[in-house]
Amino acid sequence: MTFELQHTDNASDARTGLITTAHGQIKTPIFMPVGTVGSVKGVHFEELRRQVKAQIILGNTYHLYLRPGLDVLKAAGGLHGFNGWERPILTDSGGFQVFSLTGIRKLSEEGCEFRSHIDGSKHFFTPENVMDTERIIGADIMMALDECPPGQSDYEYAKKSLGMTQRWLTRCIKRFNETEPLYGYEQSLFPIVQGCTYKDLRQEAAKFVTDQGADGNAIGGLAVGEPTDVMYEMIEVVNEILPKDKPRYLMGVGTPQNILEAIERGVDMFDCVMPTRNGRNAMLFTYNGTMNMRNKKWEKDFSPVDHDGCDIDQITSKAYLHHLFKAGELLAMQIASIHNLAFYLRLVTDARTHIEQGDFVQWKASVIEQLGRRI
Repeated sequence: MTFELQHTDNASDARTGLITTAHGQIKTPIFMPVGTVGSVKGVHFEELRRQVKAQIILGNTYHLYLRPGLDVLKAAGGLHGFNGWERPILTDSGGFQVFSLTGIRKLSEEGCEFRSHIDGSKHFFTPENVMDTERIIGADIMMALDECPPGQSDYEYAKKSLGMTQRWLTRCIKRFNETEPLYGYEQSLFPIVQGCTYKDLRQEAAKFVTDQGADGNAIGGLAVGEPTDVMYEMIEVVNEILPKDKPRYLMGVGTPQNILEAIERGVDMFDCVMPTRNGRNAMLFTYNGTMNMRNKKWEKDFSPVDHDGCDIDQITSKAYLHHLFKAGELLAMQIASIHNLAFYLRLVTDARTHIEQGDFVQWKASVIEQLGRRI
């Protein structure tokens, strides 16, 4: 994987770049739809390509490991061969999912024992076998196993957790370097910066990660309950240290406003379930604000969902989408998910354009307030 830094904004840390992987190029800043179990919920890959214009999607190691399982994935030639998505894929390590299983997991220096949320069977993740699992999944970009501590962790717990995450990273890198890709193309490993909301721990983590010389770096453990101004401060602290010539991936973030604020602070890559999850619950994101399509106000509004949106936005009226949600039709969730994903991709594409034009900060100021209002 290579990363070419293309433009930098004169008035902020916003930048554009080009990531080149074995399965294609990714123009940054970029939003990555979440395909937890090998699919983006409710959206066919053809729609992801044609309407959403997705350049890269995510898979989740924990979920794919449990189902369909590694034997199936290996026999298919990896996730690309299994699901037919020919563009780049990123896999997270499953750490966040495992550590979210409060009460059914046991954490130790060696790794994490957990029980499947599907059938209760017992499993064990280590830095080594997670690297082996991500090799089998075959993603272009792999995440290191880390502990994602609760957002309100006290300092001592956060420090202890970070120490283990760093030792696990060392083991991940060793295993990654000892093994070869399985399907004839190279993979990249991204470390993850943790440290909760403690400036000195985030600085320590960013320095440790930078010293590893990886192809790119991720920022984890944010948007987990801390105030947004604290999240933005931690991004600034970390990005002051992470190398400028490597892509920076902010994990699990977030709202359109979060994304623009993070782009301004030098982040390149984003993912979040919000576009599809909120879409399934009738919330649409637009440049004018958010719309609850179950509200009666849309019942006789025959204007397009979004005049400037993707094809499906322009041929679907607000009244029809309102009707589909009220009727409980599955098509409602599909249309809303496609709209939201296409909007998120349009948002980062527009950000890229304004960085190139040199007016990103002015453009962001002109749109960010209305993005969060309710229509």
